[in-house]
Amino acid sequence: MARKAWILVLAMGLAVAAAAQSETWQLDPAHTAAQFAVRHMGISTVRGNFTKSSGTVQYDPSDPSKSSIDATIDAASADTRVEMRDNDLRSPKFFDVAKFPTITFKSKRVEPAGAGKLKVTGDLTMHGVTKEVVLDVEGPSEPIKDPRGNSRMGASATTTINRRDFGVGAIPAAVVSENVAITLDLELVKQGATKQ
Repeated sequence: MARKAWILVLAMGLAVAAAAQSETWQLDPAHTAAQFAVRHMGISTVRGNFTKSSGTVQYDPSDPSKSSIDATIDAASADTRVEMRDNDLRSPKFFDVAKFPTITFKSKRVEPAGAGKLKVTGDLTMHGVTKEVVLDVEGPSEPIKDPRGNSRMGASATTTINRRDFGVGAIPAAVVSENVAITLDLELVKQGATKQ
C-alpha cells in the first residue's frame, strides 16, 4: 500500500513539473505592433498597422515545439495615417469590418529554425476565410524584469500573404499589389503580472 501511495505521489509530482514547463504569457497591446506593407502601382510602398490586438502565448522554454499562440486583431483598427484610405480598408471593398470584425491567428505547429529562430505554422482567419500561413519568428528574447517586477519577453515575426486568397480587395494588382508583407513586433507579459 505504501508503495502504491509513493508511486501516486511521484506521478503527481511529475505531472506538476511537466505543467510548470509551459508558461502563459499575454500580449501587451501597448508595446506590440501589427504592421502591413503593400506596393502601390509598383512605385511606392504603403505601410499601415492595426492599433488594437490581444492574445495569449503558451511558451515552453525547455521545448519551444510545445508552445502555442492564439492572437486576435481588431480589423477596424487599421491605420495608414490617411482617413479616406482607412475608411476604404474598413469598407466591404476590403476588410468589411461590419461583417468580419476580427482577424485571428491560431498556431498549429512550432518548430526550431536555427539559433534564436522559430517557424510557427497556423491558421490565419481574415474576411471570413481561413488559410494556413507560416510565421518566421526571431526570438523570443530571454525574459527580463521590468521596473515593476513584471516578467517580459519579446519576439518579431514576418510573413507574406496574398490578399486575394482571403477575398480582400477586388482592386487590380496593377494598382494595389496582391502580396502583403506582415511584420509583428510583440511584447509579452507573464500572466498575472500588472501591465504598465
